[in-house]
Amino acid sequence: MHSTKESLQVLHEDNHLIIVNKRSGDITQGDKTGDKPLSDVVKEYIKKKYNKPGNVFLGTVHRLDRPTSGVIVYARTSKALERLNKMLRDKTIRKTYWAVVKQQPQKERNTLINYLKKNPKNNKSLAYDKEIKESKKAILHYKTIKRLDNYSLLEIDLETGRHHQIRVQLSNIGSPIKGDLKYGFNRSNKDGSIHLHARKIEFTHPVNNDLIKIVAPTPSDSIWDACL
Repeated sequence: MHSTKESLQVLHEDNHLIIVNKRSGDITQGDKTGDKPLSDVVKEYIKKKYNKPGNVFLGTVHRLDRPTSGVIVYARTSKALERLNKMLRDKTIRKTYWAVVKQQPQKERNTLINYLKKNPKNNKSLAYDKEIKESKKAILHYKTIKRLDNYSLLEIDLETGRHHQIRVQLSNIGSPIKGDLKYGFNRSNKDGSIHLHARKIEFTHPVNNDLIKIVAPTPSDSIWDACL
């Protein structure tokens, strides 16, 4: 794993929020692997920077899959956490993702609607066209923003936030994300990442009502660099 020293790219910070650019491979919060989660790295950063004694409060607002990179919001106060959680439920936080896919989808832009069912055994979701038992409706909108020689860059707006939603829905139309073996790409990326990046987040600040609009730089590799 990465060393903490170079690992934290802070994109925004105030008394109530800290927004960071997660690297692929970082986990958002503790899981059964026992690897150090990004939330602990952020807590250490706050503790050190502000010389805080004792425990540092940090609320995880939303998550990103381990191989995904991009913008993540943490709450520094319980007030901010409560309000951000409500904003997530009310769908007033707008998230935009970038995905590099192998096959250009048939349509330049489209809305995908599926019913996803999670299989906890293999931590994978399956997409269905019709509702089945225990499935959840998943809606995303994509548009093609760049074509490379062998890949296409899609910009994705999520209407729902389901387990592996972007990965499974794109795979379902025959456009798996680069490096995503789990969802049908033919080979993994060397570093275990997939080319899915939470590019942008927009929302009203939960306490002072300012408009927060954050764009997370893409990871540095030849494919991402070609997308810019």
